[in-house]
Amino acid sequence: MRRTDVHRVTRETDIRLSLDLDGAGKTTIETGIPFFDHMLDSFARHGRFDLSIEVTGDLAVDVHHTIEDLGIVLGTALAAAVGEGEGINRFADAAVPMDEALARVALDLGGRGYLVFEGGFSPAGPGGIPGDLIEHFFYSLCINAGLTAHISLTGRNDHHICEAGFKAFGRALR
Repeated sequence: MRRTDVHRVTRETDIRLSLDLDGAGKTTIETGIPFFDHMLDSFARHGRFDLSIEVTGDLAVDVHHTIEDLGIVLGTALAAAVGEGEGINRFADAAVPMDEALARVALDLGGRGYLVFEGGFSPAGPGGIPGDLIEHFFYSLCINAGLTAHISLTGRNDHHICEAGFKAFGRALR
């Protein structure tokens, strides 16, 4: 069974996460950042993973620690759930259009964490999240999961670009 639970506590965050790679895309996500909850839900639904996340973070400071630490925890959970890689395809890719936006994601679950991230967001960022934090989330996830990801994003609308990226990542990982 490719399922894991992770609990991580730091000075800035307290994160509980459950991941079932063989799920049906059911989610319960509460990060305190509604737009990010929406992105994580899209990732899990399109990846058909069951994902439960409960985060208490220092959101009064800003969203950085919550997003970064969640990338670390999700990456750790993915590594644990994949284990020795039995029953997986090492390489996968997906392309997801969303109106004017297009996201392409290619993955290698070969045990080496690396991220190539092409594209970006307006200065305001998607959902009020600084755009560089979306890249940093995926970086933290990839390094801790031991997976290489190439993520390419194009478009004009930050919401569409970001959502297409999360959906494509989930579909490729599926």
